[in-house]
Amino acid sequence: MTVTLAKTAGFCFGVGRIVDFVRKAAESGNVYTLGPVIHNKLVTEELRGLGVLAIDDLSEAVDENALIVIRSHGVPPSVYAALAASKRRYEDYTCPFVKKIHRLVSEDAAAGRAIVILGDAAHPEVIGIKGHAGENAVVLDSAEALATLDESKEYTVVAQTTFHTEHFERLSAEIAAKLPRARVINTICNATRERQAEAEALSKEADVMLVLGDRGSSNTQKLLEVCKKNQPKSFLFESIAEIELKNLPAGGKIGITAGASTPSAIIKEALLSMSEFETTTATSTENFEEMLNESFVTLHTGDIVKGTVIQVANGEVSVNLGYKSDGLIQRGQFSDDPDVDPANEVKPGDEIEVFVVRVNDSDGNVQLSKKRVDAQKGMSELEEAAESGAVVSGKITEVVKGGVIAIINGIRAFVPSSQVSNRYIEDLGTFKGKELDFNILEFDKAKRRIVAGRKELANKEADSAREKVFGTLEVGAKLPGTVSRIADFGAFIDLGGVDGLVHISQLSWGRVKKVADVLKEGQAVNVTVLDVDKEKGKISLTLKDAESNPWYNVDQRYEIGSIVEGRVVRMVSFGAFVELEAGVDGLVHISQIADKHVIKPEDELKIGQIISVKITDIDMNNQKISLSKKAAEGVAEYDEAAVEEYAAEEAVEVVEEAVAEAPEE
Repeated sequence: MTVTLAKTAGFCFGVGRIVDFVRKAAESGNVYTLGPVIHNKLVTEELRGLGVLAIDDLSEAVDENALIVIRSHGVPPSVYAALAASKRRYEDYTCPFVKKIHRLVSEDAAAGRAIVILGDAAHPEVIGIKGHAGENAVVLDSAEALATLDESKEYTVVAQTTFHTEHFERLSAEIAAKLPRARVINTICNATRERQAEAEALSKEADVMLVLGDRGSSNTQKLLEVCKKNQPKSFLFESIAEIELKNLPAGGKIGITAGASTPSAIIKEALLSMSEFETTTATSTENFEEMLNESFVTLHTGDIVKGTVIQVANGEVSVNLGYKSDGLIQRGQFSDDPDVDPANEVKPGDEIEVFVVRVNDSDGNVQLSKKRVDAQKGMSELEEAAESGAVVSGKITEVVKGGVIAIINGIRAFVPSSQVSNRYIEDLGTFKGKELDFNILEFDKAKRRIVAGRKELANKEADSAREKVFGTLEVGAKLPGTVSRIADFGAFIDLGGVDGLVHISQLSWGRVKKVADVLKEGQAVNVTVLDVDKEKGKISLTLKDAESNPWYNVDQRYEIGSIVEGRVVRMVSFGAFVELEAGVDGLVHISQIADKHVIKPEDELKIGQIISVKITDIDMNNQKISLSKKAAEGVAEYDEAAVEEYAAEEAVEVVEEAVAEAPEE
């Protein structure tokens, strides 16, 4: 027969860690554990023989000098409070995955969210989680129990770390349908998920599945359920002594898995016994003990290894390294670019290379870095680019004194302000977040000093863009553009790599004092081409739209001889310009300001003054209007009715005189 051992069989990292610690601590004195360290009778008996006593309550800890150990299942906050009050010495060996759940439910409960825990309400791990989740937390283990939830509340849903993966996925889907505002977080331990997935795959191929572990262990029972779903001939054994080797099929395929609380000694014993019973391994050339010992990789700080992404959550990436515990890439170790979201870069199942920062951190994880691997690869590529002059791509991420920082091939490079563009840039912040091409100007590997620039590239890009633009520009063409720079005399408009100039006189039909009053850098505009000088490389533009020209139909809106009001807007030596409407000015010649000799226009008028003027001429071809202030005032001095009455009386007198002087017949 062929025997295949699941790679993830046996102690998980959290269980192995606490068992090793308790064994060593027992050498120095009495040790109490809050509940059995592990759900395995053989291990519990072994520890009891070493003087390790499992207690259910602190009051049972008679020896006040003994060390108290919090097991991997974790405890409610009330236990920590009691330990602090009693000033007892203790060590917290709560599983890192369980601690993470404690933090999640505590924070969300404080934010006003209701907590739902998927799991066994009587399990010590769930009791601990519920303690951190507050009084309103509920524990559910079936779809029927979902009916008790209030749809008006915002829920956060977590799971016992050993919860059945398939059961969790099914319940999650039903919760999402019933409670669309619920936040469902998969908190099943990575080791549990892997163990169950591998057991499921193995049970589909095997003729018989053997599950080694304690019958009182939650994760072992779930493994048995997973195996039985695919292979009815799945059996749970606590030790090799229970297995009747003679009843196993001589030519069949035997699959073996073990719960997280199953010691490696039990697995080894089973494998060795079966090896002696003329079994073969999956590789056929190794004995089972060698296969077991080689099932875990060895990691050291500084190693660069490959792993498989397990999940991406809250900006952190969990990675399966084939090690006894999973690796964790914190967001700051994923990329040098702070804007990069790991969830957009990798997904579960992806294989990635990582740098081992620390084999065991305070939470029992392997701390990893992706950006260090990228940096090592990127450094070699940048060195080659510096030597060959090759163009490399990067992203500008921050503005610093004297320039900007660009991430190129995962490496931070300094770009001096003079090298960011081929022209002066007042606000370097406008380049932040842009993907650009660079040349490596300076490369010092020892000092990790890298200076990049794109001025030469920008000049080439500008030349290329200039040829393209000048080849298509026509006078009268309307084009979109962006204000690239503002000067006193006008604004430069980027037409796609080439700048054109809008003179201040072409900004508006009305009078403009400052360019900044009309435009801002970065503003999108539509311009019309006035002139193109290819030899000098100059393009003249206007923002004036002919359709909105205020001089259109001026001769129909104003009549010669009519009196109108206007505002004095400009003084010259020969007169004053009066604005009749935005964009339409008329000239009051100095001789037409008053019915007397005027030396200076400002002696009689002030800028901004509203005056009445008479329109004396309109020249549409040259867009000129002649005005007279004294003519308007002269007409205003006479009463038209009085003038008519006077004229009539004068006519009567003339007639009477004529009659009197006529000769009599």
